[in-house]
Amino acid sequence: MERSAFRIAGLPIIAIHKVKGMTRYRRALVPGGTYFFTVNLADRRTTLLVDHVDLLRDTVRHTRQRHPFVIDAMVVLPDHLHAVWTLPPGDTDFPMRWRLIKTRFSHGLPQGEHRRASRAGKGERGIWQRRYWEHLIRDEADLQRHIDYIHVNPVKHGYVARVVDWPYSTFHRFVREGLLSSDWGCLEGEVGNVGEMA
Repeated sequence: MERSAFRIAGLPIIAIHKVKGMTRYRRALVPGGTYFFTVNLADRRTTLLVDHVDLLRDTVRHTRQRHPFVIDAMVVLPDHLHAVWTLPPGDTDFPMRWRLIKTRFSHGLPQGEHRRASRAGKGERGIWQRRYWEHLIRDEADLQRHIDYIHVNPVKHGYVARVVDWPYSTFHRFVREGLLSSDWGCLEGEVGNVGEMA
């Protein structure tokens, strides 16, 4: 594996290139950085994440105990999740954390999911998509857009009519802490241009 370092806006960024012939990933690795993630199940027709939300919570808790990070915001939907994490100072290893979460969650589920031959040949489960999407948060406005996107996501996908009605979201923590009202997101225009591409 080849590693090369460069700088964007004064921040150290590491590009990690996989070995020849494999997909090349470039990840922005900033010590203590804040990131937005989208992580999907392999079979987007399933509801494993909400069906086994307690297992997912235990898995995330277990990983955080061993490799701390702050969950700034998170929503769990039936087939995918979104999260904003802040890593500890000097730490860049969110890929390891996601690997641990995916592996532990998968091991906690009964076997029987469809697996492609390539996964079966490598002894992999067919629970998660191999890749995930991450975005390095650039500033406070970027952070707010992504937190808003996370909280409004269940409404966007049609699971509920109001943000407050989705139980698997840090929105409820924001309400308890007085950061948002329980009717947030209900007024037209209240949640503007938010999300991954904003």
